[in-house]
Amino acid sequence: MIRASLTVMTLLVCTALSHAAEPRTRVSIVGEAFHINEQPTYAGRSWNGKRIVGLLFNSRMVQATFDDLNPQTRERWAYPDTKTWDTDRNLQEFLAAMPEWRKHGLLAITVNLQGGSPQGYSKEQPWHNSAFTESGALRAEYVARLERVLARADELGMVVIVGYFYFGQDERLKDEAAVIAATDAATKWLLKSGFRNVIVEVNNECDVKAYDHEILQPDRIHELIERVRRTEHDGWRLPVGTSYKGGAIPRENVVRSSDFLLLHGNGVKEPERITEMVRRTRNVPGYRPMPILFNEDDHFLFDQPSNNFSAAVGEYASWGYFDYRMKNEGYDEGYQSVPVNWGISSPRKRGFFKLLSEITGSNP
Repeated sequence: MIRASLTVMTLLVCTALSHAAEPRTRVSIVGEAFHINEQPTYAGRSWNGKRIVGLLFNSRMVQATFDDLNPQTRERWAYPDTKTWDTDRNLQEFLAAMPEWRKHGLLAITVNLQGGSPQGYSKEQPWHNSAFTESGALRAEYVARLERVLARADELGMVVIVGYFYFGQDERLKDEAAVIAATDAATKWLLKSGFRNVIVEVNNECDVKAYDHEILQPDRIHELIERVRRTEHDGWRLPVGTSYKGGAIPRENVVRSSDFLLLHGNGVKEPERITEMVRRTRNVPGYRPMPILFNEDDHFLFDQPSNNFSAAVGEYASWGYFDYRMKNEGYDEGYQSVPVNWGISSPRKRGFFKLLSEITGSNP
């Protein structure tokens, strides 16, 4: 039985690796700008006198590959119409929604191999959502789902920010050796997959105290960043960085090791603070011209002349939308809360995509 399971796993992984032999979308970094297929993003575009060229507007969609391996909590995520959780439905509806996001000017999504809180924010995480076994091997079913996300993004000219680890789930890995093995397994799979539309966020918010493993914490996270940077396949390596919790400024060890810098705007209610964060980040020792990218911010006010999105643009920093279902809200709300309605189905979502279309000059 064990041998049969391993054989199936090997076949699934190999099948996934075979689909991206001729990638259509290649991401690269030139100075502070992101390029896709050797051209800066949003070429020739400005908005309200601010340069947009080279930015990478994005949305946190970490539950694309979500599943719950804990039978005691699995039914928490049941769809309201069927009263059951359905991993395949989640993925199918995600893939179906992607073209509409792209039409509005969205160029990147964040997907995490250990997801994010399916409740938005959680003190405890009894569910088990991890693409890694306790020893750090990849689970074939997660790899297969990720491969489909990467393939669809590749077709649409989109970048996927692939996160490896999430606090509250990192303890699913038994020790530091398993974390290193998981890092290597994910990095090598992404490189060998043939996709070139991927950048890596080693872990989400490395400075959150909930991380169990020291190598995932601020003083040592640069070791994993450098490990990803050193790994190549056919002359290609993955651009890589890590993120910090809302309002935090990257530390020098991460600035020196990273290809781009990830900031979070959670808890930042004043747009002026977003401006300050970007400026302070550029003053951290070791900074050189490189992209600054918010890939998580749950503050909106998209109909106001000043908001976190516009403040980031004003400092030539990319911005990312993070939307979760707040208490007593319905199924239509929130891209992180499971089960997810992946459509542009709520006032918050419509507000984001409307402003995104305006900034990028898209015509959905």
